[in-house]
Amino acid sequence: MPAASLALAVVVLVAWQYLPPLFGVPKYIIPRVSELAAEFVRMWQNENLLTHFISTASMSILGFILGGLLGAISGYALGLLPTWEKVLSPYILALQIAPKVAFAPLFILWFGYNAWPKLIVTILVVFFPILVNVLQAMRVMDRDMINLARAYNMSRSKIFWKIMVPFSMPNLLAGLRIGATLAVIGITVGELVGGEIGLGYLISFGQGQANTAMVFDAIILLTIIGIVMYWAVTSIETRVLHYVPRALDAPPTANP
Repeated sequence: MPAASLALAVVVLVAWQYLPPLFGVPKYIIPRVSELAAEFVRMWQNENLLTHFISTASMSILGFILGGLLGAISGYALGLLPTWEKVLSPYILALQIAPKVAFAPLFILWFGYNAWPKLIVTILVVFFPILVNVLQAMRVMDRDMINLARAYNMSRSKIFWKIMVPFSMPNLLAGLRIGATLAVIGITVGELVGGEIGLGYLISFGQGQANTAMVFDAIILLTIIGIVMYWAVTSIETRVLHYVPRALDAPPTANP
């Protein structure tokens, strides 16, 4: 972390600790940093915080992996089958525009209060950015290179693995970066709406108890999960795309 960023973090924490009482802000509105730390210790000892953290982290990772696999496979399949892409494009667009998190209550009605609703929501919010990014790469594929490979009697499977996959890799990994952050959003919404375990559940529980410190602690832990997942993807991207200097530029945007 750059020194300037670290210094800014220290300033924010100091201001957070001392400014609320100075301006008479009650702790149930903005708790001080020391109160967040005390609540964290209490939650660790009395609220099974580790269990909630592991549940949210594991479900976020699982939803990210499944959503990423389904999105990549679907993107490549539609890229190889342009007729099917034309048929399905209106429906893909409609589902992409629709707010996937709004389906959480419906999934709870269908599957009950268990892990399935939040997992499905997470898969959905991860699926579409990766599908769209991969499909976009397949659309702008260098056809001259593919025609040249065919002229040399290269098989379809070799064309796919040797040309199409490497060409689409920057888009795929950009989609995975987006999906890594959206996965935490999806799992949190599922836990807020109908979860009985997880950091989203702690946010809902803390809100009901007017325990703002609990809410802040849960949000901080959710942020840490998202940062770690994003960092893991960018680390892989740096190693895989070391030959593409611009691969780490701003990623395409996607609607969760």
